[in-house]
Amino acid sequence: MAGQKKRILDSINKPLQFILLIWGIHLFQILTGMDFGKFGVFPRELFGLRGVLFSPLIHSGMPHLISNSAPLFVLSAMIVYFYPRVANRSMLMIYLLTGLAVWLFGRRVFHIGASGIVYGLLAFVFWTGIFRRSIKSIILALIVMILYSGYFLGILPNQEGISWESHLFGGIVGIFTAYWFKEQIEADEEEQQPVWEEDAAPSDYFLPRDIFEKTKAEREEESRHWDEG
Repeated sequence: MAGQKKRILDSINKPLQFILLIWGIHLFQILTGMDFGKFGVFPRELFGLRGVLFSPLIHSGMPHLISNSAPLFVLSAMIVYFYPRVANRSMLMIYLLTGLAVWLFGRRVFHIGASGIVYGLLAFVFWTGIFRRSIKSIILALIVMILYSGYFLGILPNQEGISWESHLFGGIVGIFTAYWFKEQIEADEEEQQPVWEEDAAPSDYFLPRDIFEKTKAEREEESRHWDEG
């Protein structure tokens, strides 16, 4: 019970800390009048590389921040709770590769906001269900498909004031990350040995387990060795 409680708290605390961080940064901008937009990703310029680290922390206004906060928290908590073995590595990969992809291929404007990360997390949960095909992963994939199906429109190009490139590349990176970690399954996804096989000792079987794997001559040879002994 204590372990389960810690797992739940971890799945809440880690995403919550990130949410508090981006809210704190935005409130600091409001109070000081500063504009951190210049720390976003600016494609194919060396100074724009700093946006790979900083752009998800910066938002253009409260509506932008609020729209990203809820799905960011829900999806992050879901991954930390249900995929603890790969949660930190997968989210870090999505964070960094999304920004790098935007820097390489995006329009030459400043790209800010955590929406690319949201799309990456969403794609990761959905495609993990496709790649792993465990009951848990499929159910989670269906849940995010129902909750966030409208997000797929966000990858369409030529949306004014929206970094659709972040959405598109975040989704692609999420798919790649789900594929990259598809073999690193969780404890509750591992195949369990049937109880009757765990408890049964060799002497519990009426016939030897390998009786149908040996020829008649091999069984007769073994029988002679037993008689001689």
